[in-house]
Amino acid sequence: MPDAVIEVHDVSRTFVVRRRRAGALPRVRTEVRAVSGLTFQIARGEMVGYIGPNGAGKSTTVKMLTGILVPTAGRLLVAGVDPAADRVRLARRIGVVFGQRTTLWWDLPLRDSFALLQRIYRVPLDRFRENLAGFTELLDLRDLLDVPVRQLSLGQRMRGDIAAALLHDPEILYLDEPTIGLDIISKARLRDFLRRINAERRVTVLLTTHDLTDIEQLCRRVMVIDHGALVYDGALDALHAIGGAKRTLVVDLAEPVPAVQVGGAEVTRVDGPRQWLTFPAEASAAPLVAEIAARYSLVDLSIHEPAIEDVITQLYARGRPTG
Repeated sequence: MPDAVIEVHDVSRTFVVRRRRAGALPRVRTEVRAVSGLTFQIARGEMVGYIGPNGAGKSTTVKMLTGILVPTAGRLLVAGVDPAADRVRLARRIGVVFGQRTTLWWDLPLRDSFALLQRIYRVPLDRFRENLAGFTELLDLRDLLDVPVRQLSLGQRMRGDIAAALLHDPEILYLDEPTIGLDIISKARLRDFLRRINAERRVTVLLTTHDLTDIEQLCRRVMVIDHGALVYDGALDALHAIGGAKRTLVVDLAEPVPAVQVGGAEVTRVDGPRQWLTFPAEASAAPLVAEIAARYSLVDLSIHEPAIEDVITQLYARGRPTG
C-alpha cells in the first residue's frame, strides 16, 4: 500500500501472568498472548472500524500503535515512526480518545484544558483559535467552555475529548467508543463531524466501538479481531456475505395467497397478504422484486438489512481467516 500511514507486520504481544498456588508453593508463571501475528496496513485518509469482543486485543493493538506498549514480536510504523522508539515525535502526529479515560484536566474549565494543550503541542495561536472556533461550533461546545470538566456529563466530556485530540492537527485519530453516553441527536452530530474531518482534512481514523451503527455509518472497511488474531479484514459489505447473512424482503400483496414461489428466496412467514422472504445478503433484490411483480399483484414492499451484530457473531463461530 504506497500511501500507508499505519503499517503492522506480524505483530504479537504477550503478557506474563503469575498465579498463586496453594500453600507455600511458588507462583505459576504463565504467558498470555493478547495479540498474535497481526498484519495490516491503513492508507492515509481511511476511516477503518476495528471491532471484536471484550478481551479480543483491540485496546492492546491501539496501545502499541501509540507507543504505550512495545510489541513482543513483529514491526510496526505509524506515520513513518516507530511508536515505541519515538513516542514524543509521534504524539504530535496522532490524536487519541480512550473511551472513558479523559485527557482533560478534571478541575479546570474546558477552555483552560484546551489552552494547556495548545502550549503542550506548541500549536500556533492563530491556528489554535481557528481550530477551537470550528470544533466548538461543530461539536456544540459553546455553552460548555467555562464549565469544569468534572461537571460535564459523559457525552459532553466525550465531545470535549474529541476536540482536544484534534486541536494540534494530527494526521491520525484513534477513537475508542466515541459515541458512548450520547443521545441519538448527539450521536448523529458527532458522526457528521467525523465524516467532515475525514473528508476535508484527510485525517486517518481507526475506530473501535461496540456501537456497530457507528461502523455501518462511518466505515467502508472493517477489521474484526478475535482472540488476538484478525478473522476478517475487508469491505463492510462483503462481511455480510462471509458471515452467511440474510436480507429480508417484505411484500404486501393485494390479497392473501399461499407462500410465493420465486427463485433464490425462501418464504419464512406469511401473515395475510404480507409475506417475508429471506435471501443471501450479497444477492440483489431486483430480480426477486421483478419476478414477484410479474406473477402477483404487488401493493408495497420493503427490504430489511441483516444486523451486523448477527453477522459478526456468525463470523466468530466459524473462525474464518482474514478476508
